[in-house]
Amino acid sequence: MKTKNIVFLGKSIDNYIAGKNGELDWLDTIPNPDQLSMGYHELMKEIDAIIMGSTSFKTVLSFDIEWPYNKPVFVLSRSLKTIPKNLEDQVTLIQGDEKSILERIHNKGFKNLYIDGGNVVQNFLKQDLIDELRLTTIPIVLGDGIPLFDVLPRSLKFEHVKTEVFCNQIVQSTYLRKRQT
Repeated sequence: MKTKNIVFLGKSIDNYIAGKNGELDWLDTIPNPDQLSMGYHELMKEIDAIIMGSTSFKTVLSFDIEWPYNKPVFVLSRSLKTIPKNLEDQVTLIQGDEKSILERIHNKGFKNLYIDGGNVVQNFLKQDLIDELRLTTIPIVLGDGIPLFDVLPRSLKFEHVKTEVFCNQIVQSTYLRKRQT
């Protein structure tokens, strides 16, 4: 069975995914009175599991909401040693290099994965392990922050497949990785 690794991230016009202190409040600066999911619900139907970094995991935990995922979550971390008791059946800590992590997760039967978190996305890109980018641009220039992209060992070509506009301001573009056959 074919596998697929999808990045689904919000970003500023200048390609930051968080403010310089990890701020995310700017992601909600455009009113969304119809509570559009902007592709999130569709993504959740497509994936089998989520891989995220410890910073993203801690950020989600800091939100004053119920655990938002109904899919298994694998948290990449060298520093975290435990998961909150109420999430032990939903969240797994995992360590290793990106390829071995994917192999272990795929061997558990999870083939379509949502890759989340700045460092995790950057490291997966460095290893050429991303098949699809779904990037949602919020019309703001942050000027500084946590960048979406980092230096790569080589260029990665993607093909644009679609762009959607939400709330007349938020632009989401989808790109598929073009691989040599």
